[in-house]
Amino acid sequence: MAILTPLLSGFIAAFIGIIPPGLINMTAAKINVKEGKKNALWFVIGAVLVILFQVSLAVLFAQVIDNRPDVVTLLREVGFAIFSILTIYFLFIAKEPKAKKSKIKKSSKKSRFFLGMLLSGLNFFPIPYYVVVSVTLASYHLFAFENNVIFTFVLGSVVGSFAALYSYIGFFGRIEKKTDYLMRNMNTIIGSITGLIAIVTLFNILNYYFG
Repeated sequence: MAILTPLLSGFIAAFIGIIPPGLINMTAAKINVKEGKKNALWFVIGAVLVILFQVSLAVLFAQVIDNRPDVVTLLREVGFAIFSILTIYFLFIAKEPKAKKSKIKKSSKKSRFFLGMLLSGLNFFPIPYYVVVSVTLASYHLFAFENNVIFTFVLGSVVGSFAALYSYIGFFGRIEKKTDYLMRNMNTIIGSITGLIAIVTLFNILNYYFG
């Protein structure tokens, strides 16, 4: 298996999972605005460090699950439902990201690092998310439970997580002014991606039952 495949798969999965506006990425953006980029980067590093362990743990769970074909099929069906719901949400329900003003007191880099770890640690979504992603990728032969592939996938996930969070630091001002095309159309972009994944997953499920 080409080493680039799991790297890109991990990067894309992480980017899709983190780029929608949420507590962690919006907090990173607000810290950047109120306290500067250095504190925001320490916050991001703390969050990404926890994500590293979450992804690694999720892949270990997925490795056990992958030996159960019935569970893999169930996860595909769950994945199809999740991606379908996300598609509907981002294309028809979600509103354009808007910045909310909030007061953030000046804090040290160390406190922001641990705040990033805390908020990331309280977010349990990455574990089931990466279990579904890795098992699904493995079923399409885009991922294998081998040490070098797992390492590359986790590395891609970490880089993708950092890139997604850093984009909030870099583009937060443009989000507020609504001048950045990519961010203004992020819901449509994400909805299109999740919709495509849902369609591919549906075909795979139908092929399993009727193929």
